[in-house]
Amino acid sequence: MRQVVEQYGEEVRLVFRDLPLQMHPNALPAALAAECAHEQGKFWEYHDLLFANQTQLDEASLKNYAAQVGLDTAAFDECFTSQKYLEEINKDYSDGVSYGVDATPTFFVNGVKIRGLPPLESFKQIVDQALAEAGE
Repeated sequence: MRQVVEQYGEEVRLVFRDLPLQMHPNALPAALAAECAHEQGKFWEYHDLLFANQTQLDEASLKNYAAQVGLDTAAFDECFTSQKYLEEINKDYSDGVSYGVDATPTFFVNGVKIRGLPPLESFKQIVDQALAEAGE
């Protein structure tokens, strides 16, 4: 996704929504932690660590990742413990279900749902077609 955003710049907008699947017991804590990292302007750095360490998403690891990306760990811990973003995450989840999202990743390009991550060139073709249809 980073490559797509870099190539297309202002022509595309990437919006990340939370969809912590219930079958993954650490998905909700990871989503809460990522929102707390976002609060400090480090969402993508934190996101990348989560995805690189998908088998280590226990609370101690989530807090360790906060330190690794340079977050104010006291503020992170307060945010995480309070579950400050639980309502927002639950809304993202409900919205996703209402749009038929049942797996991650799922993308929407001008309303067209793409389940899974296609190869980069295929994704670029989808974006190019959407831009052409929009007259860009």
